[in-house]
Amino acid sequence: MDHHILQKAQCFQGNLGKIAMSIPLVRTGPCLPGATEKTSKDGTAGTPNLKLYDVKTGTCLKSFIQKKVQNWCPSWSDDEIICARNVNNEVHFFENNNFNTIANKLHLQKINDFVLSPGPQPYKVAVYVPGSKGAPSFVRLYQYPNFDGPHAALANKSFFKADKVTMLWNKKATAVLVIASTEVDKTGASYYGEQTLHYIATNGESAVVQLPKNGPIYDVVWSSSSTEFCAVYGFMPAKATIFNLKCDPVFDFGTGPRNAAYYSPHGHILVLAGFGNLRGQMEVWDVKNYKVISKPVASDSTYFAWCPDGEHILTATCAPRLRVNNGYKIWHYTGSVLHKYDMPSNAELWQVSWQPFLDGIFPRKAVTYQAVPSDVRSEEPKAATAYRPPALRNKPVTNSKLHEEEPPQNMKPQSGNDKPLSKTALKNQRKHEAKKAAKQEARSEKNSTDLAPTPAPQSSAQNTVSQSTSGDPERDKKIKNLKKKLKAIEQLKEQAATGKQLEKNQMEKIQKEKALLQELEDLELGV
Repeated sequence: MDHHILQKAQCFQGNLGKIAMSIPLVRTGPCLPGATEKTSKDGTAGTPNLKLYDVKTGTCLKSFIQKKVQNWCPSWSDDEIICARNVNNEVHFFENNNFNTIANKLHLQKINDFVLSPGPQPYKVAVYVPGSKGAPSFVRLYQYPNFDGPHAALANKSFFKADKVTMLWNKKATAVLVIASTEVDKTGASYYGEQTLHYIATNGESAVVQLPKNGPIYDVVWSSSSTEFCAVYGFMPAKATIFNLKCDPVFDFGTGPRNAAYYSPHGHILVLAGFGNLRGQMEVWDVKNYKVISKPVASDSTYFAWCPDGEHILTATCAPRLRVNNGYKIWHYTGSVLHKYDMPSNAELWQVSWQPFLDGIFPRKAVTYQAVPSDVRSEEPKAATAYRPPALRNKPVTNSKLHEEEPPQNMKPQSGNDKPLSKTALKNQRKHEAKKAAKQEARSEKNSTDLAPTPAPQSSAQNTVSQSTSGDPERDKKIKNLKKKLKAIEQLKEQAATGKQLEKNQMEKIQKEKALLQELEDLELGV
């Protein structure tokens, strides 16, 4: 394999990672950001604690006094022509690494965070201002350096329930995904607070991404094509869904033990994984045909990265997250382990990285489903057995699950088209089904009236009863019960159309609809 793994020592952690990304280098001085700055008697500030260095010469280009702990790190554009820094209510922009002159300023009251867009010019910036005194929070998109005037913003999206946000640009810098989070979920449903997902485009469009399952948002990732994104969300077992730029669901992967998603550099393969407090199970998907390629397990992994060639995967167990069994593995996406390295028992691995390459160096290859050969002996993960109290250990094991897992969209027992419907199509489908049900009910009532014998005129009350019956009380009772079941099925279908997860017995009821309709028709015709 022609690609290199760089094992970085502990000193390369944190801000010094900027060495491989941008010039100048960002490093902290004697005081850490957020430390209390001492002011001398003459009123001058204390020692600068944020310094910018030229990596080539080692010269300190500029020093700043940084008091805020969060969102303090300067940010460079990909071509390193502009650098931006958050200072009080402003974002200061420097050009060509000249830090003695502020080239431009973006001023907004109580600005909290910003993110520069990737890629070449024209540069764009997303800024976040938290809400206060009943006013909503908002995210605005600007194009550098057009910051002045009431109509300078390319797009604006306001929302409530946001203590902090994460802003994610797509690769083409045409849209931003905003994960808005609150520290506390006032409903008490989640320990991790409450999250919502918003979409903002540079053409002014914005929307709230409707997630069918309640619970935390674990991960959101853009495809390299910038035309779709994947979200992993909901209480465990978590749901994963791909959305298009209209925020309509494109494919539903069902539920499973996962909390992360990783698109390959070419965007043709997607890995859904469960790391951290999960067992390290991975699902490798061909996202063009929506087929599972492999399901490897990388236990105790704390790090995951795609190789720039789009074929190989790196997983690692690093300190300080885990201080035992440190090491890394290189996989082929078909599930084969091609290389494995275990650290000695008295050593720790702090960081592992692929050698970077420019986009376009490696061409996209066709997806293969056959596992590639490997000389590394595969280790089957030990099957975890559930704890059984002593009183139950000599009794038969009952197959019971805490959660009923939902299969992927293309594996569900559905009739007709398996392709997910857009919001407009769902709305039209509900209207069509409602009209169809109304016509069917009117036709059933007409058949019942036509088939009912004409009784002797005794009283108006008896006439009313006779018009709604067929003359056979037993048959009328069956017809009534069948209509009741069909109505319940229609309600279940409407719930499924809105994205609600149905139970197994509810799905079985829907599958019986055709038989019930036939039985109703036979009863109404007197067969």
